[in-house]
Amino acid sequence: MSTHAETTDEPASKRIKPHQLALGLGIGIAAFTAISGIIPLITGWHNENAIHREVFGNVPGPLKVAFYTVIPVMLVWGAFQFSNRMKNWERGAPAQRRTTAKNAKKRAGDFRAGVYMQTLLRDSAAGLMHSMIYFGFLVLMGVTTILEVDHQLPEDLKFLHGRTYQAYAFIGDLAGLVFVVGIIWAIARRYVQRPYRIRIKSKPEHAVILGTFLVIGVTGFTSEMFRIALGTAAGEDMSWEKYSFIGYPLARAVDGLSTGTLQDWHQWSWIAHVVSFIVFLAILPVTMLRHMFTSPLNMYLRDKDRPKGAMKPMPNLMETELESFGASVVEDFTWKQLLDTDACTMCGRCTSVCPAHATGKPLDPREIVLKTGEVMAATGHPQVSPPLGTDAEITIGANSLFERITPDEIWACTSCKACDEICPVNIEILDKILDMRRYLSLMESNFPAELGNAYRAMENQGNPWGMNQGERGDWANDLAAVKVVDPGEPLEAEYLYWVGCAGSFDDKNKKVTQAMAKLLTRAGIDVAILGPSEMCTGDSARRSGNEYLFQMLAMPNIEMLDGMGVKKIITQCPHCFNTLMNEYPQLGGNYEVVHHTQLLEQLIDSGRLDVSQATLEERITYHDSCYLGRHNDVYVAPRKVVGSIKGIEIVEMSRNGTKGMCCGAGGARMWMEESIGVKVNDERALEAISTGATRVATACPFCYIMLDDGVKAAGKEDDQVKVADLAIHLLDAIEAGEAKMGHPDAPLNVALETPLRVPGFAGHGSTGSARPAADTIPDVPIADADADA
Repeated sequence: MSTHAETTDEPASKRIKPHQLALGLGIGIAAFTAISGIIPLITGWHNENAIHREVFGNVPGPLKVAFYTVIPVMLVWGAFQFSNRMKNWERGAPAQRRTTAKNAKKRAGDFRAGVYMQTLLRDSAAGLMHSMIYFGFLVLMGVTTILEVDHQLPEDLKFLHGRTYQAYAFIGDLAGLVFVVGIIWAIARRYVQRPYRIRIKSKPEHAVILGTFLVIGVTGFTSEMFRIALGTAAGEDMSWEKYSFIGYPLARAVDGLSTGTLQDWHQWSWIAHVVSFIVFLAILPVTMLRHMFTSPLNMYLRDKDRPKGAMKPMPNLMETELESFGASVVEDFTWKQLLDTDACTMCGRCTSVCPAHATGKPLDPREIVLKTGEVMAATGHPQVSPPLGTDAEITIGANSLFERITPDEIWACTSCKACDEICPVNIEILDKILDMRRYLSLMESNFPAELGNAYRAMENQGNPWGMNQGERGDWANDLAAVKVVDPGEPLEAEYLYWVGCAGSFDDKNKKVTQAMAKLLTRAGIDVAILGPSEMCTGDSARRSGNEYLFQMLAMPNIEMLDGMGVKKIITQCPHCFNTLMNEYPQLGGNYEVVHHTQLLEQLIDSGRLDVSQATLEERITYHDSCYLGRHNDVYVAPRKVVGSIKGIEIVEMSRNGTKGMCCGAGGARMWMEESIGVKVNDERALEAISTGATRVATACPFCYIMLDDGVKAAGKEDDQVKVADLAIHLLDAIEAGEAKMGHPDAPLNVALETPLRVPGFAGHGSTGSARPAADTIPDVPIADADADA
């Protein structure tokens, strides 16, 4: 899209630019429309069949001329407006979104999911309403186009008569009815029901759009009504119009009017119908209605050249000098990120699921998109209308994103990806926030003071806890089966167990590490740890925008792992899991990474880990980790592990699966104070407690800490609600079952004849990603986070 988005030997000035293509297409459609009005005047072809609709019946010649003059002019005007908007997108940096033989099928699938309303229907009520408007309008446009095509054909080729016309009339009325009901529903939803996410962003242009659509639909029926009634008044038998099941009964209601009156009413109704369509063409490119074109385009371009959980790569900063980092001005975003701002439907689904917004923080993901679009529109050449109408007092004097977006908004984000996941048109909101964090962190050192402490700890001690690296392996002192390997020696064990900083230093999470080590021993898994040689993967540094620090941590880790010949890595931290699997490849580190929940699932399924006696007579709820779930689509493995325990009653929180609520610690928020509004972890803990569960299972060390703190803050102790990683719950169940049966603790140190096959591991018929293909993601119980929808 950008004029500099692709490398080519052809001078940029000679290449056809996207905005020029749009302008040319619009002019071509306008010319075709004008010609279609001239041809029938020359040919004089008419349909002589008794059962047909006369085009422009009872419409005077001057009105026909006006129709075929004004409509093409409006089409050209609209093309110019769209062209100017596309010039704004071209201001953006390159983005690799080419369609290739490799991604063509995926792009087509993403496009279909959007235009078939599959993404919108995740919210069933709003999705059905929008589908009624969308499909109703499309069918009506098709009906009009078919009528015009038939109008152009010679007598012997005309087809719109007899039964064909009657079926056509029935479909037209059905589409019109669906369309009008959808519009009335939308009006009631916005101005009567008024759900929060819609109420806070309703603007006058919404009333103009809905009113225009309503007039188009209603005048379409009234024009049909008076046309049929006029035929009856002229003495014609119009009973064949009964398939126009809306227009025909309405026509019967006005049978008593005189022919002259019906002619006048029909002409005025037709004029109102055409004028409302002209208004539609006028507002289409300058209001949020433009998403009719931009949203499908955005959905088509969804597929990108990096994993879902990976941030945008940057060059090796130890070898490259850059003038600026991240995004501070419009031009720092890619053309795809700028297209996002015009593709936004303003639906507010992102707002409804944002944990920061829900707990009173200054962040609203929708506002990030809209404010970016406002700056882009106000600083374009020429200026164009903003994505959505703005208040008069808002002024923008420069192309800086921070003219409208505050650092407080950027730092409130937990990077949970809920906004990206729920967006029905695939807008990438999180990337924008993280790009702006890179600028604030690296260019302005504008970050919360407490985050600086974590930076210094990672830089000096190799972990954000600021603990002595020599103590990293102390958790394993009493576990003889755990081997600590020297990074100078090749790894002989099947797996390297990447414990992570929390699992090594935090008292709660050291128990998780020990429980996992015991489970691996029971299953006969040969693992080793790096102990003091393991450093932080750099997730918190990167998610807070400090790319320098991330690379400073990541590169020695990669060099060490490669030197040891490491191929397979187990990790219990979803943040380490995501970084090692999705982001280290950007720096040359390619490994087969499995999360401990996935490994436990496979060990249980294969019988290698014996859970036949695992028993807990309790109610348990599972909290989805954002970096395991939304960032990597791992939802079922943890639930299957919990479900393997006998006697357990599993209950889901109201927000679960893809709509699960964040614990509040992601995006380096673990290291920042939360002083505004309700604490995110307190909110989530109350939701867990409300299920009546006596145990809360987590699969992330940050989630464990945050939920345990939240449950304690709510006055619940361990004997009432026990929060723990599912490895602890599973080990508790196994040991409880063995104690009940009188069996001693019996590790199963038995080697299997075939290698363990973990879902997602390369070498086992997969691509090396622990994330399944989109069409194989299991159906996870989902609760709607937007109670107002």
